[in-house]
Amino acid sequence: MTRKLPVLAVAALALTWCLGAHAGTLSATGALKADQPGAPINRYIYGQFSEHLGRGIYDGVWVGEDSKIPNVRGIRTDVVTALKDIKVPVIRWPGGCFADEYRWRDGVGPRDKRPSRKNNWWGGSPESNQFGTHEFMDFAEQIGADPYVSINVGSSDPTEMREWIEYMTSPGDDTLAQERRANGRDKPFKVPVIGIGNESWGCGGEMTPEYYANEYRRFSAFFHKNDDNPAIRVASGSNADDTNWTDVVMKAAARRMDAISLHYYTLPTGDWGKKGAATGFSQQDWVDTFANTLKMDKIIDDHSAIMDKYDPEKRVGLYVDEWGTWYDVEKGTNPGHLYQLNTLRDGVLAAANFNIFHHHADRVRLTAIAQTINVLQAMILTEGDKIALTPTYYAYKMYVPFQDSTSLPLDITAPEFTLGGKTIPAFNASAARGKDGKIYIGLASMTPKDEVALTINLGTLKAKSVSGQVLTAERLDAANPIGAPGVVVPVDFKKAKITGGNLVLTLPAKSVVVLTLE
Repeated sequence: MTRKLPVLAVAALALTWCLGAHAGTLSATGALKADQPGAPINRYIYGQFSEHLGRGIYDGVWVGEDSKIPNVRGIRTDVVTALKDIKVPVIRWPGGCFADEYRWRDGVGPRDKRPSRKNNWWGGSPESNQFGTHEFMDFAEQIGADPYVSINVGSSDPTEMREWIEYMTSPGDDTLAQERRANGRDKPFKVPVIGIGNESWGCGGEMTPEYYANEYRRFSAFFHKNDDNPAIRVASGSNADDTNWTDVVMKAAARRMDAISLHYYTLPTGDWGKKGAATGFSQQDWVDTFANTLKMDKIIDDHSAIMDKYDPEKRVGLYVDEWGTWYDVEKGTNPGHLYQLNTLRDGVLAAANFNIFHHHADRVRLTAIAQTINVLQAMILTEGDKIALTPTYYAYKMYVPFQDSTSLPLDITAPEFTLGGKTIPAFNASAARGKDGKIYIGLASMTPKDEVALTINLGTLKAKSVSGQVLTAERLDAANPIGAPGVVVPVDFKKAKITGGNLVLTLPAKSVVVLTLE
């Protein structure tokens, strides 16, 4: 008997696995329809999020021009090099909750005259404002990413929004443009995405959806979208499965927005009081974590259905601009700094979410994982002048060919995996035709033990060769040490071949595999 998986329109063959079973080989079949192209996979789906939180900015990005750590204008060279290598397309800043207390004028002008503030949301740490508008724009330009700026709605007003936008984007001789020039930037900054509020249902103002919809309409009236400011307007969207928020805001303001956000975090336990550990977890914790992260598919489905009522042409994008794993903080660290280690589980989970986003590429056009450095599901961890590139980082690197590709239908019969009453698919997958014309298939193997013998009928595709990479390790919680060679890194994948019009491969347990067909 088969049933539809919650991701990728994949039918699942019922199969159970118990804790005492030995590792084995499961079987799966599928079909690729390379002659039936789907929606474009926007490169913004591989976006990042860097908030003024813990060591995400200070130490993580900014060390100052006088630091012994190699830097360019105060921004860490090693971090820039690493982020350029995964081709970060867009980066969101300054928050997060921090955004709705942020006063942009605190972060411009001579650094020695900038005020120090208390970061009320994140551990009460001092905010020096050494990293402000110009520094962020410099960082984005150094890594080759488009800026996504979040505007303070919760504790600000439309005038402050309008003046910050004019400061950043005006090409004229007005006072704000001249002030920007006096602060070192002649040409306007490129600001293609602007968020109007953040989590307005919570830390962004504890608003009702009706109240926020009216506030959004008020702020958008002074947004002045024009040639100087063509930015995508992003409305503050829902917390996880709260479709009522989306319904109310879309009904009241859809024509005034270009996108609406969605936030969903994966907790192993689903309990914000005790979320679960980043390392030292059990097989049950592994399965529980994936069962929760796969809810992303239904959440997107449900919000998309609401959006379709008011926007059947799908003009408005759904931006999942905060997502990722959220664990209990590492012992001995400030609870408000949200520092957690990053393991193989996180890399596989990232790939599983990429595959979900690809399936919804007609509506999901930007996502931003939380967060880039030293916070939550980070790409990079730092200690002084040393760094570690995490398994999540390498999942992003493996999926670079999917940026600005075209999705392709991939129908797969995948076995289920059950442990402790929780059932997940053994893997999920997605396929696309890259900008280079090659076919790419991404697979996230979510079984902690069993490999999968997979056969995919290639249909009309006459591929002659297959190559690829795999990311895996012996331990479920294998991690890359800071300042030492990585142990969870991609290596060449040798267990795939093309025979008789089929792609045949053995998918390892707990792994990420990306294949290239030519």
